Parts: sequence; C-alpha cells; structure tokens
Amino acid sequence: MTPDADRWPFAGGGEAEADPSREDRAVLARACARLFAHDDGRRLLAHLHALTLGRHLGPESSDAALRHLEGQRALVAHLTRLIAEGGGTPGP
Repeated sequence: MTPDADRWPFAGGGEAEADPSREDRAVLARACARLFAHDDGRRLLAHLHALTLGRHLGPESSDAALRHLEGQRALVAHLTRLIAEGGGTPGP
C-alpha cells in the first residue's frame, strides 16, 4: 500500500485517477446518452432532477443535509453533462 492510498481521492492529486481519458470519456458519454434516450431513461432522469435540482432545503437544514443534497445534485449534473456530450438531449 502506497502512502497516499488511504487518502481521500479528491483531497488533492487524486483527481486525474478518477478522470477518464478523452477517448474513454467520449465512449462513456455516448453510452450515457443511449441509456437515457429511451422512455424509461428519460423517466428516471426526470425523477432524479425532481429529487435533486427541483428540491430546496429550508434554513433549518443541517450542514450534513445540505452537503448530501449538493453531492446528489453534482451527480445528476454530471450525468446531464455526459448525456449532452454523448449527443443526447439532457434534462428532465
């Protein structure tokens, strides 16, 4: 085990390992666009948008709840970007 192996991958320096090459990203984007091109995929994406981008937490929300929701939003935004890059139509 290397000294950095137990570090959080996004703490610094690990971003490149999680980021696919351009070619791999293009393949991934096309696959994502195909996956969400059909009725079931669009229905699922609309559901994810409603759960994350369409939901707002009140001022009484804890820091943990806010961070959790922002993480979910980031994931849905990433999927939406991949769909667009893959030639699909992003959005709910």
